[in-house]
Amino acid sequence: MQTAQEKLSRDLGVLVAMAAEMEDYLREDVLFWRMMQPGMPMLTLGGYLMRQHRLLALRALLADDEVMQLETAVAQFNAALQEKVVRTEEKAHTELGARLRQWHEYLRDADWRRNSLDPNYDTAVETRAMIDALVALLQTAPYQMQPQILAQIAQVDQVLRAMWVAGAFVWPEAWQPAYPQDTYWWLYGRPR
Repeated sequence: MQTAQEKLSRDLGVLVAMAAEMEDYLREDVLFWRMMQPGMPMLTLGGYLMRQHRLLALRALLADDEVMQLETAVAQFNAALQEKVVRTEEKAHTELGARLRQWHEYLRDADWRRNSLDPNYDTAVETRAMIDALVALLQTAPYQMQPQILAQIAQVDQVLRAMWVAGAFVWPEAWQPAYPQDTYWWLYGRPR
């Protein structure tokens, strides 16, 4: 099993690879982009932004050379988004719709509920973290978020709250500073 530091280093490797392909990704009409480097997850704005949030918030845990890699990747990502406001908004809204459907389907899935608490929630909740990261992007100028998005998220969160059991932080404890409980309540417990 990987340590929190190893997972963070893995996240950095994924982020660097995603930033390198972001320009090409934004040009294409695909939501999930197969990356050139083997063993990488599919590239999406949400996947990139989730990792960027975590890595920037936890940069004190990174070695000096890793901080330099992070800064280079963030600069490369920002350069890829330059003068692509409409394209980025379109991709972000499309992904938000897909992630909201994915998250809602996960919450409606009866298979894991038979086991009381989902042992795979720590992986499944990445979808909710991506939703949050996409919203943060769209709430930042010059982007504009479709007004119904926050209502849709609140509706799906209400489904989760109805089955929520508060508990321990589901990701590595060292990551908690990046995810305060009052904002990221859905990382502190599990549904049942």
